[in-house]
Amino acid sequence: MTLSELRQKEVINTRDGRSLGRVCDIVFCPCEGRVTAIVVPGEFCLSALLRGEKAGVVIPWERLCKVGDDVILADLPDLCE
Repeated sequence: MTLSELRQKEVINTRDGRSLGRVCDIVFCPCEGRVTAIVVPGEFCLSALLRGEKAGVVIPWERLCKVGDDVILADLPDLCE
């Protein structure tokens, strides 16, 4: 699977059914030669944008339940309110 294929998939939190957005980046460990996390867009924050900070929610690969044809299911209890 390529990054461009991952970027087309919507990420859904299985705890509350909420859409977290589409994959915007990945975290790769060159020592292990594997993807360790995916990144989805975080909440928009104008002050962070002006400071040049990147906003995003990093989801560890271990928290992904299923990578399907159209969606990625993630189990993220800490994002539930």
